[in-house]
Amino acid sequence: MRVTIRQMESKDINEVYEIEKESFSIPWSYEALKKEVEENLLALYIVAEIDEKVVGYLGMWKIMDEAHITNIAVKKDYRGQGIGDYLMMAVIDYCEKHNIPNITLEVRKSNQVAINLYKKHGFIESGIRPKYYTDEDEDALIMWRRK
Repeated sequence: MRVTIRQMESKDINEVYEIEKESFSIPWSYEALKKEVEENLLALYIVAEIDEKVVGYLGMWKIMDEAHITNIAVKKDYRGQGIGDYLMMAVIDYCEKHNIPNITLEVRKSNQVAINLYKKHGFIESGIRPKYYTDEDEDALIMWRRK
């Protein structure tokens, strides 16, 4: 299995939107993803491909010396195969090359798989956003990776 990581393009929005819908109870809309990729100058989205098929993606906003990971998801059939690792390594590498020392994100307190992935890549729990996820009033952990 060869995984390719590259910057997301407009042609990828349909596939990414399908991954978004299958991954989140409150998915971002197609229009929001399109605007992120085509108009938001602070946004960077990358995709993971296997055999030219998008199997995962990660989005972030670049704000001064910080990167805020807005979303990361892997297609259900490809979970547990290290795709999330590839995406995290790519964004960390990007931040190091572009002198962005701090990376942050929010994650559901119940999402232990994701929390473990982030900890593996040097993120630490730094706070809580109460009832951040409105679908179930679930708290979010705030995690940071600081250089």
